[in-house]
Amino acid sequence: MAFPEDFLWGAATSAYQVEGATTIDGRGPSNWDVFAAQPGRIHAGETADTAADHYHRVDEDLELMAGLGLRAYRFSLSWTRIHPQGDGVVNPSGIGFYDRLIDGLLERSIVPLVTINHMELPQALERDGGWLERETVDRFVAFAVAVHDAFGDRVRHWMTLNEVPVTTWSGYGSTSFPPGLGDPSRVLPAVHHQLLAHGRAVREMRRRRPENAYGIVASYWPVTPASRSDADLHAAELLDAAYNRIGLDPLVHGRYPAPLLDWHHQRGGASFLEPGDVEDLTCPIDFFGLNYYGPIHAAAGDPGSGGPFVPSGLGIDQLAPDGYQYTASNWAIDARPLLDVLRTLRDEYELPVVITENGAAFDDQIAADGHVHDHRRISYLRDHLCVVQQAIAEGVDVRGYMVWSLIDNFEWASGYAKRFGLVRVDPDNQDRTPKASYGWYRHVIATNGRALADAALPV
Repeated sequence: MAFPEDFLWGAATSAYQVEGATTIDGRGPSNWDVFAAQPGRIHAGETADTAADHYHRVDEDLELMAGLGLRAYRFSLSWTRIHPQGDGVVNPSGIGFYDRLIDGLLERSIVPLVTINHMELPQALERDGGWLERETVDRFVAFAVAVHDAFGDRVRHWMTLNEVPVTTWSGYGSTSFPPGLGDPSRVLPAVHHQLLAHGRAVREMRRRRPENAYGIVASYWPVTPASRSDADLHAAELLDAAYNRIGLDPLVHGRYPAPLLDWHHQRGGASFLEPGDVEDLTCPIDFFGLNYYGPIHAAAGDPGSGGPFVPSGLGIDQLAPDGYQYTASNWAIDARPLLDVLRTLRDEYELPVVITENGAAFDDQIAADGHVHDHRRISYLRDHLCVVQQAIAEGVDVRGYMVWSLIDNFEWASGYAKRFGLVRVDPDNQDRTPKASYGWYRHVIATNGRALADAALPV
């Protein structure tokens, strides 16, 4: 089976993780700049001050995209590069950088997919309370409208925010992302304000250009209970609500998942809904951006339990069961649950899907022959693309697939230790080396997916 002829074969990055150039050309400080500078926050004390230096090497990276045969490229905008203080005052250099990137994509017949905000916030807004304050909703809407006005004549696909639940649980519920509050009772209000900002921004952008397509991006981590005991089943249901359905139910059904609301109120969490909010939340979207990496295995635990994706406070243990292979990030590798996720998005939420991230970190090394033989990544991508192919055959409306990521980058608290790219980036000199997966994916794109059945390709 081939994929639809108009299928968007692509790759993805995010501004903070690849651009670097954090202190030049008028860019203001972000909350991640401040967070990463604090001792002990980031692996080996690394920062994104240089990242992959995409800001200075954008032409080189555009050629890598063209050489890969990409039909689409998903990237995000640096809020502080365009609005340095988050107050609506525009930095022309920031607009100019993204003008060059967008025009370079279109010259190479690559469709730009823009994420307006990917896990970062102007430090000026963070200092004033960040997503706990409704004022930040207004600031985000102003930013979204400004960039849409600047680029909406050329960019047809817009996503407001990336992985609201993950960002918020990591930064408000725990301490691995900024602002590092470690207070789970703050999570739902912060999530709500982001989803509110999303709905209001989509309404304003669609009013200006109804011909464009608007969506949001969220990861979906299928949760498997450790046993069929009532305690483990409840733990899995709560984690599914906290990480997956919290980013879907309010937007589609106008309500937050009941297990999560119960948990929030039992712990004295404040009310966060105001009149008119539900109408703003349920502003229709044209597609859902799905980030999929793998399943989570969960069991009931004590209040201090947790794991890489389970903050303490939920009373849930994250397990690493035998019988799975794991990525360098210690994430279980299993493509099979992706099919159920795609069916859920079709049956329960009735949403068209663009897979906006899928990929894996492995310990890539340059071999003696000068190449990076990342055959485990090829196997991972092939397995997941075969599931996408099956979902399309079952009638799921999947419109595109973006590999995470185009190039190795700054991987948040892991610094440069985790490599996801199709292209290796040397963090010392920024040299780019296409990996074996780059050539494999190029062949998949060129054959519109037919190469997935080619047994001669490396696995």
